[in-house]
Amino acid sequence: MNWRILCILVFVGLVLSSCSKAPKQKGFVIVENGKFLLNDEAYIYAGTNYWQGMHLGSTKYGDRDQLKRELDQLKAYGITNLRVMASCEADKNSQFCMQPPLQSAPGIYDDNLWEGLDFLLAEMAKRDMKAVMVLSNFWSWSGGFSQYLKWDDQGKIPYPQLESYSWWDYGEYTKHFFTNENCVKWYNNHVVNVVNRVNSITGLPYRDDTAIMAWQLANEPRGYDNVKPFASWVESTADLIKSIDRNHLVSVGSEGNTPSPKEGLSAKVDNAYKSIDYITMHIWVQNWNWYTPGSGNEAYESMIAKVDNYWADHVKVSGELNKPLVLEEYGLARDSFNYNIDADVLERNKYYDYVYSKFVSNAKMRGAVQGVNFWSYSGEGRPAKAGEYWKSGDDFVGDPPHELQGWYGVYDTDLSTLEVIKKNIDKIKK
Repeated sequence: MNWRILCILVFVGLVLSSCSKAPKQKGFVIVENGKFLLNDEAYIYAGTNYWQGMHLGSTKYGDRDQLKRELDQLKAYGITNLRVMASCEADKNSQFCMQPPLQSAPGIYDDNLWEGLDFLLAEMAKRDMKAVMVLSNFWSWSGGFSQYLKWDDQGKIPYPQLESYSWWDYGEYTKHFFTNENCVKWYNNHVVNVVNRVNSITGLPYRDDTAIMAWQLANEPRGYDNVKPFASWVESTADLIKSIDRNHLVSVGSEGNTPSPKEGLSAKVDNAYKSIDYITMHIWVQNWNWYTPGSGNEAYESMIAKVDNYWADHVKVSGELNKPLVLEEYGLARDSFNYNIDADVLERNKYYDYVYSKFVSNAKMRGAVQGVNFWSYSGEGRPAKAGEYWKSGDDFVGDPPHELQGWYGVYDTDLSTLEVIKKNIDKIKK
């Protein structure tokens, strides 16, 4: 073959090869070889759940000065990643749910809350923080799937907070979201609306905003016995997001291999799709009846063994799929399961220190777990009545409206807990 022709063919091949790969965009978190990278450096983060950020950022409903102070507090303790709600669906009669909603009916939005989300992202960008944007919820506390079903006249929501219903009743109701064409259509419309939104403060389209790390399909979606519709929803939604936004990562937001197979989850199957970039796991030692504060040392050690096994199980899945792993929810009540703000947090601190020490060891080895988010930051918020459910007009704290207030949230006055976090984060930096 003529060498000139050969050179031309090689050149064309190189051009085509380079065009087939998405360019690395500065400021966006990417995944390479099963690890997070940011600007060609390892991205390993300590974060928290701060789902109330959108509401706090609204001038009409929130307190922007409080939001800025709380972001400064978190940054000072080394927290640089926030998992926030980028959705909230409700009507005026919705119970155990954030109020006011971003979406009061399918496609009907409150601009005050859109602007609250804009403000949150703008302030996070000033502090070099990243957001994981949660697009809906299996649980009622932000409306979520059950609210979409209610809008489609699928009957009363069986809230498990009411004596006549259980958590299983709620799950059996909410699982029908995945097979309801109207609900999925309304959800997809919201996905398109939020991903395509242009920030009213910065002028940046969300899809081009480096303050966003990832889109998350929902908070703790579960398939139950709708495994095939659930799988189809995960794949099609992730593909939808990727079709309009190639800059950001996508995750499912599931708990992982929960103790009950009835919930229809598989960390390996649910995260295997090509448009899912990383794996999430949640560890709820109280909710899963692994431990209750005050149960004693033997019970505590038994719980730790279960945490270790759960962690190892998902590390294995991470290796098999070659995708990063994030522990994005975990927490513990105050000592003796006391909801009051002045109750001790000795057991919580001990548990936090254990989890963070595992994370630090993993980070130093460049292991599978690339991020840890505690649940959750209450900041300056205070429950109107500790140990009771949230009511419209109360402060938002780290405990969402469907849970008793004061359960898991970390306040700005919980200095010992925050110091445990900072101490461990500083070890990663070294």
